[in-house]
Amino acid sequence: MSRPAEPSLSRRERQILDVVYALGRASAAEVVTRLPDAPSKTAVRTFLRILEEKGHLVHEEDGRTYIYLPSRPRERAGAGAFRRVLDVFFGGSLEEAVATHLGESAADLDDAQLKRLAGLIRDARRTRQTARIKES
Repeated sequence: MSRPAEPSLSRRERQILDVVYALGRASAAEVVTRLPDAPSKTAVRTFLRILEEKGHLVHEEDGRTYIYLPSRPRERAGAGAFRRVLDVFFGGSLEEAVATHLGESAADLDDAQLKRLAGLIRDARRTRQTARIKES
């Protein structure tokens, strides 16, 4: 199943979008204070407008100030970003990504987190089995 193409983002556009998601809503001035090696406020306003044109942000007016908000819920945007990471770094393989992550940080997981992961894997197996039965 093919996914709709998303407009690509530059490094700076991604940084700005990350700031807006982290804050939930932000003015250009707020974004400037959160960016590493920030460009001018005018440049940030331009990037915010471009992100709005690409469909990633919307704005509200608060007097003369534009307040920018993500156009998609954080979870949906995160799922899209995760799919891109899977595609770019792991050849689309969720198993490879999880194995890499667990190989590096499994010792950092507590029992509750490991139990939750085991439950998610169990649920995925059940879902797959149910889908196979329906296909038969």
